[in-house]
Amino acid sequence: MIAVTGGIHDEFHEYVVARGPALLRAARQVTGDHHEAEDLLQAALVKTYLAWERIEDRAALDGYVRRAMVNINISWWRRRKLEEYPSEELPEPVHASARGDLPGIHGHLPERVEQALDLLPARMRAAIVLRYYEDMTEPEIAKVLGISVGTVKSTVSRGMAKLRGALVISEPPRLEPQPQS
Repeated sequence: MIAVTGGIHDEFHEYVVARGPALLRAARQVTGDHHEAEDLLQAALVKTYLAWERIEDRAALDGYVRRAMVNINISWWRRRKLEEYPSEELPEPVHASARGDLPGIHGHLPERVEQALDLLPARMRAAIVLRYYEDMTEPEIAKVLGISVGTVKSTVSRGMAKLRGALVISEPPRLEPQPQS
């Protein structure tokens, strides 16, 4: 086995050590699955390493890796679409409330949001993550996902409605003053 050392390798290694956890969280938000997120980040980092010498603006590295993750994930979706076959019986959808594993709202909102994001279809989840986590504009999202701006708008709108529905907080019962007798 050959040990690779030197400028480019060391610089890349330092970048991955410093930014790896944040990039893994972004990959988790895109895929909705921890194991797929690890695979996605690894594939994006391979592409980044191969392009390392061509990336002049080191401040833009996170954006480069995130863009690579989105593009790779889109390619994976397309491949999976070809592998999916219809069946005669549809499985019952598993909703968060039916699973019974969502904790109460107080102190657990980030976890509930992630769990609600996991319930969304892949493209809808990606559009919401790109819009609200990565702060991309609708035209940027359209370009990344290969869809029209109108489709981005409707996808994000429908996704946010689904998230709101999944995160509804039931209000405590209101106590009406009892008439005095």
